[in-house]
Amino acid sequence: MHPILSQLRSLLWYLAAWVIGGLVMAWVLVVSHATPWPAALTFTIPVTVAYGFISLSAYYVCRSYPLANRNLQNMIFIFGSASLLSGAAWIVLCLLLNSLSLYVESDWLGIGMTPQLTTSLFCLASLIYIVSLLAHDLLIAQENIRDAELKKTAAQLFARDAELQVLRSQINPHFLFNSLNSISALTAIDAVAARAMVIELSDFFRKSVALTAHSLIPLGDELKLCEHYLAIEKNRFGDRLQTQMTIEPDSLRAQVPPMFLQPLVENAIKHGISNLDEGGAVTLMTSLHESWLYIAISNPMDSHAPSASGTATGLRNLKARFENLYGERARVSWQESHRVFRVEIIIPFECA
Repeated sequence: MHPILSQLRSLLWYLAAWVIGGLVMAWVLVVSHATPWPAALTFTIPVTVAYGFISLSAYYVCRSYPLANRNLQNMIFIFGSASLLSGAAWIVLCLLLNSLSLYVESDWLGIGMTPQLTTSLFCLASLIYIVSLLAHDLLIAQENIRDAELKKTAAQLFARDAELQVLRSQINPHFLFNSLNSISALTAIDAVAARAMVIELSDFFRKSVALTAHSLIPLGDELKLCEHYLAIEKNRFGDRLQTQMTIEPDSLRAQVPPMFLQPLVENAIKHGISNLDEGGAVTLMTSLHESWLYIAISNPMDSHAPSASGTATGLRNLKARFENLYGERARVSWQESHRVFRVEIIIPFECA
């Protein structure tokens, strides 16, 4: 359906514009041909409104002949033919309405349809139809841009959902297996600790599923998920795993994408702490600087361990994820210095 016909408000504005055009045409007839106002208005208002609907056919002409498939010769032929046909159709309509008005034999109905007036109306209608064709080309171009934006948005939403599904599936299977093994071992020596670990594991997976249902979550919720994860890992590593958190209270309100911090904590343990006999501390810091949220996570590491170098695939994916959300305003960097691996994230501070 034509966009104007599908919206009542647009249709009313469109009809009002053609009624105004009819009033202008009536004024011209009264001034130039001494036609009385009643006769002029009775003639011009119906025919201009009717031609308004005829002009809407230009939308379908432009749709059936896309801009990408046009060449100058064919465009002149098709647009010219459509304009001439619409002009002829309008002249027939004008003659029929005027004949009916004259048939009534009333003094205030009907106008003198001279050859000059008929020719002028035909040329005017053809010109208006050409303008309508050009206007509908612009309208269709806007529709195509809007459709492309909607498709892009839909693709981004689909990519985000797919990304979150991948994040769910990428929770380290070894973490789950090791946690279950730890629970199994604890059941024989400390049933209370085993029960506490089961609860932590359950809470972790429950919260991870709940958080990934949203596009943005408070940073405080993401930190709580990390706390559950760390509580589980501390049952495995004992005193070898320490944590140092420096969290600025106002930063907890920041809106961030879900499941971005937990994989960083997991990597810090997997590629750092687990390779050190003496263990170490995972350090996490958040702060606000004007309108920016700053997050840093670091861990000691054995530079000679086989997994120390890694492939940084997860970090590159994380960087691409933030760039997709914030564009050039996001900064994600990482470096190894003096046996310490550090990841820094800077994103705009936004709160709900």
